[in-house]
Amino acid sequence: MRKLSIRDLNLQGTRAFIRVDFNVPLVAERGAIADDTRIRAALPTVSFALERGATVVLASHLGRPKGRPTPEYSLRPVAGRLTDLLNRPVLFAEDCIGAAAERAVEHGAGGVVLLENLRFHPEEEENDSAFAAALASLGDVYVNDAFGAAHRAHASVEAITRHVPRAAAGLLMEKELEYLGRVLQSPERPFVAILGGAKVSDKLEVIENLVTRVDRLLIGGAMAYTFFKSRGVPVGRSRVEDDKLAAARDITERASEKGVTLALPVDHVVADTLDASATASVVAVGDPAIGNRMGLDIGPATVDRYATLLADARTVVWNGPMGVFEIEQFAKGTTGVARAVAAVRGTTIVGGGDSISAVTQAGVADKITHISTGGGSSLEFLAGRKLPGVEALTDK
Repeated sequence: MRKLSIRDLNLQGTRAFIRVDFNVPLVAERGAIADDTRIRAALPTVSFALERGATVVLASHLGRPKGRPTPEYSLRPVAGRLTDLLNRPVLFAEDCIGAAAERAVEHGAGGVVLLENLRFHPEEEENDSAFAAALASLGDVYVNDAFGAAHRAHASVEAITRHVPRAAAGLLMEKELEYLGRVLQSPERPFVAILGGAKVSDKLEVIENLVTRVDRLLIGGAMAYTFFKSRGVPVGRSRVEDDKLAAARDITERASEKGVTLALPVDHVVADTLDASATASVVAVGDPAIGNRMGLDIGPATVDRYATLLADARTVVWNGPMGVFEIEQFAKGTTGVARAVAAVRGTTIVGGGDSISAVTQAGVADKITHISTGGGSSLEFLAGRKLPGVEALTDK
């Protein structure tokens, strides 16, 4: 990795300001944490800093409070959960800058302090320099471990690095950059990418970047129907982006020119309505029997075909579901692909909420090499874009 790591810093006796991603889902009304995956992902970096004698000052955003204090977006519940996970007290600061933050950092010397939601101040999303300087004053060293926020040029991610002597990557950030960077620079082959989800437009840049790098590209989800319509295949009432038909044809041509296998579903699960109680059936792609129905998942023959295309892979990247994963009868395709990815004897990287849920529900998460917490950041990275939060880190 070409960027400075927390491993390169002398942390003894310092205040380590660590930008983390604690943007966790909360249970409405109760203020309880529904999923603590992102909190757990930051534990190695927090523990690393504590073990080396640092006072740890943690900063994060939560939700979209629109630049003002909003009780339902307070990070206070996260402090409680972090206390349990670390098995040590975590002091909660009522604000992320100013006297309240300064007092908390002073009283929390030698321990862990969690600052209140950064987005309670509009200056965070405005990448305001004065706000960034106020944040920087709470620490002696700066560490960014929030890969999930690295695609945002926000004050705690980008501007703050201009107010500190050195800016380093945390262990999670380092891991994300290591795995995703290897995929783009020197993947073991065969290299297979699996992309799903609702819209081609959401992943167009990723497809365009990967189609020149992979050996096989497997497409699923509603985005497949834009490719089908571009080829004149009947799609019924399936979701199609008509303004992306030309892009789908161009990607198909580029894949052919590069000798890349561009695989689309061969059968699909169709229904009249997007509903858990809808009557669904499996029909072959191209069969006029789709009628006026919509495709809502890949079929069993497609799962088998994709499993075959994955069998000898040495590198796999998967982002996006194969169907409407939230509804059980349209989740079988995604779950089947999850099991096929888990069976790969090579490096497997899974990102995106539904894909992560799929490997978790299928009971194979422990068989995935790397589960990316990045969301939008991992997509932009795979699209070949420079991430502000990564570019701002100090070069080694």
